[in-house]
Parts: sequence; C-alpha cells; structure tokens
Amino acid sequence: MQPELILYSTWGCHLCDEAEQLLKHVTTIQKYRVVDIVDDEQAFTRFRVSIPVLSFGEKELCWPFDAAQLTTWLKDIR
Repeated sequence: MQPELILYSTWGCHLCDEAEQLLKHVTTIQKYRVVDIVDDEQAFTRFRVSIPVLSFGEKELCWPFDAAQLTTWLKDIR
C-alpha cells in the first residue's frame, strides 16, 4: 500500500488552518487527507500537543514550519 500525505489537525485550530493553507500554496499536490485528531484516538494520543503535523509514511513534519521548510520536506518524501 502506498503511503499517503496526511495533515493531522483539529477543528478550530488556527495553526492547523495555517499549515493547510501553506500546503495548498507551496505545492500542486491535490491529494492529501486531513485527520481530525479528536476523531482518531491513536492520533489524539500521539499528536494532541504537537498539531499540526504532516505525515507521509514514516516521515513527519511538525509545526512550526514555513513555506521553505515545507517545500524541502515535500521534495524529500518523493
């Protein structure tokens, strides 16, 4: 199974909104999944104080990150 790009976030999190806007701004990737950690017990336990987090397989990018860091990380996961 191919890894997928996942944004771990939660409703009402302005940092999560910022991360998603950065993702949309710096890349042409159209396919990613947003996981609300409130709806995923395992994600909540793991990421509750560190969201937003981008994940692709075993690789993770935790907030804070900027456009340059996100661009580099996205190149590294391909």
